[in-house]
Amino acid sequence: MSVQDTIREQVTTHKVVLYMKGTPQFPQCGFSAGATQILKSCGVTDPFTVNVLADPEIRQGIKEYANWPTIPQLYVNGEFVGGSDIMQEMFKNGELQKLLG
Repeated sequence: MSVQDTIREQVTTHKVVLYMKGTPQFPQCGFSAGATQILKSCGVTDPFTVNVLADPEIRQGIKEYANWPTIPQLYVNGEFVGGSDIMQEMFKNGELQKLLG
């Protein structure tokens, strides 16, 4: 299975997927920490997370998959939502809560 196939399977078989640096318990960058906090604030207690630092192929592959250069990346119901800046903006205006609700 290719990296792209693995990513496609991850985003389509889980409702909420966050590609991040580190883990929700131990985020390895401020943006990833912020993304996990936003999800918690939206009531998402157990998102499927992928630590891109543990797999260089996934780290590069996810950037190609979404054509998005930065991590973290959020997927909901198989669709790319955005990075931490977009998550923050959507959270502030209530869109993210509706999407995740």
